[in-house]
Amino acid sequence: MIRNAQYAGSFYSSNAEQLVESIERCFNSSLGPQSLPLKDPVETDPHPFLLVPHAGYTYSGPVAAWSYFELSKYPSPDTVVILGPNHTGLGSDIGVPNKIKTWKTPLGEIKVNQELIEGMLEQSILIERSDDSHAREHSIEVQLPFLQYVIGNDFDFLPITLLNQSIDSSMMLGEIIAKVCEGKNVLVIASSDFTHFESHDSATKKDNQILEAIERMDTKTMYEIKYRLGVSMCGYGPIAGTMEVAKRTGRTRTKLLKYATSGDSFGDKGSVVGYGAAAFYMKQ
Repeated sequence: MIRNAQYAGSFYSSNAEQLVESIERCFNSSLGPQSLPLKDPVETDPHPFLLVPHAGYTYSGPVAAWSYFELSKYPSPDTVVILGPNHTGLGSDIGVPNKIKTWKTPLGEIKVNQELIEGMLEQSILIERSDDSHAREHSIEVQLPFLQYVIGNDFDFLPITLLNQSIDSSMMLGEIIAKVCEGKNVLVIASSDFTHFESHDSATKKDNQILEAIERMDTKTMYEIKYRLGVSMCGYGPIAGTMEVAKRTGRTRTKLLKYATSGDSFGDKGSVVGYGAAAFYMKQ
């Protein structure tokens, strides 16, 4: 079964040529890295894991481009695991695809890694096959065209949605991903936006505290700040899970690549959404 792109034509262009042009505008934007991704890697270390936003490309695309530009410096992964929040409320607490074997975007088709799914299902009853978890979820889909633009279509991937984003569940998921991916050339991506629909100043103040905890890879403090300040970030579970995989694979050095809000893109700073890009590197 093929999952056709659900947000082509809204979050990003449904026309392949126009989609590539819009992705390139994100890279060249004044809020982006102001450079297209590298065609050849310049680093020999294993690639970092990534934190990437997931709004429409006109809003968060330039910030997302920072993470994907960083990826272009490194040899490409064979498999990409994307952890995204479940915005729809449909499906399982932790959902992996069931009958969906392929995801399609205007830039081509990407196969789902069935071996990793089988390995994860053996580890926990909390992880379930659920196409409903993925049918209308945007947080994972919007990452694929960026990945296809940067590394081509020669990779498979594992999409995982989190309806249950508790710290215990998210860290357990990270532990399982690290176990089933051991010895494999895998990239892990946390898909998340930050504060929603507050003023630019309020969002930035709250998000900076969360991002400081992420830079320290301090999962417990991230959760404490999120609940104490009421930070309306949507993908705290995917971030926690990704940080757990990162720690277990030696990626213990974190760098914030870019933070901006929708107000930086459109000028209206009365009600914004915050976007952050970060990378989790191998310790040197």
